[in-house]
Amino acid sequence: MSQKVLMKGNEAIAEAAIIAGCRHYFGYPITPQTEIAAYMAKRMPKIGGTFLQAESEIAAINMVYGAASAGVRAMTSSSSPGISLKQEGISYIAGAELPAVIVNSQRAGPGLGGIQPGQSDYFQAVKGGGHGDYHLIVLTPASVQEMAELTVKAFDLADKYRMPVMLLTDGTIGQMMEPVSLDLKVESAVEKPWATTGTEMKREHNIITSLSLVPAELEQWNLDRYAKYAHIEENETLWEEYMTEDADVVVVAFGIAARVSKNAVNAARAEGIKVGLIRPITVWPFPNKPLAALAAKGVSMVCVELSMGQMIEDVKLATECKVPVSLCKRVGGIIPTPNEILEAIRAAKGGNEA
Repeated sequence: MSQKVLMKGNEAIAEAAIIAGCRHYFGYPITPQTEIAAYMAKRMPKIGGTFLQAESEIAAINMVYGAASAGVRAMTSSSSPGISLKQEGISYIAGAELPAVIVNSQRAGPGLGGIQPGQSDYFQAVKGGGHGDYHLIVLTPASVQEMAELTVKAFDLADKYRMPVMLLTDGTIGQMMEPVSLDLKVESAVEKPWATTGTEMKREHNIITSLSLVPAELEQWNLDRYAKYAHIEENETLWEEYMTEDADVVVVAFGIAARVSKNAVNAARAEGIKVGLIRPITVWPFPNKPLAALAAKGVSMVCVELSMGQMIEDVKLATECKVPVSLCKRVGGIIPTPNEILEAIRAAKGGNEA
């Protein structure tokens, strides 16, 4: 058994990024993710890496673009308003097909909102966020251990598919402390013959760009990118199922909402209610198949979100509206309690019996 250390979620992300081979971090402080930048500021100089506090979030994401173009593992992190500022650069990175990792420790919004946790950046993360047709792979940890493990996976997936990957977390998991094993598996380095590393006059120049003024060429770029996305949807979708085998009702939740929901599921089971949990680990690609299979059996769904209801739209699409899908929500930085979720489960169960 590997030794565990007590770390904050944000610190686990930073250390895992270093383990994954990230030596180039560009960021800007914003609560509740500032510990990532602070950790990198301490660690990077000691390991020959680069830490740079940019003059703005816009500058930080474009520094990631430049570093990723050179073939290195690069990362930035921010929280909701800062991620909004990065969206143009993220679209450029996606269009240029560059691997990069972006961390969003969500806070409550809109606008400046508050520094408490939120999940209302879901649409922004899974629908593209910036301009144009593109996706990010979006990973949603529900523990400090997963903060570390999914950070490593984010770098590996980014390199494997030459695309940006987002770690979509929240202020609660970023700030909580839990024991973490840092015995993390990192995939072998991917060759990057496309990188702008200098030619030494031995090969053709590599050009990194998302610009094409030839409509047919740009169309083909988009078609090729979406063919890649289809492959990712088929092969990289991740989710956890908990007590779904005999369930009449299934709760769908991610991140901190899923942790609270599991307690509610256990309480409902103690009352004799057959309820389970589907926890998306990737929210793009979204776990459509397990939800569709449950809907085919007539299982009702309860979405638990720290938003006014965003993921619920994807659940309704996955189930093709064949079964009732209800929403249990809290916003403004408030997390639903297990009792609130239990009440939503009881209501869904009652609807099934009506």
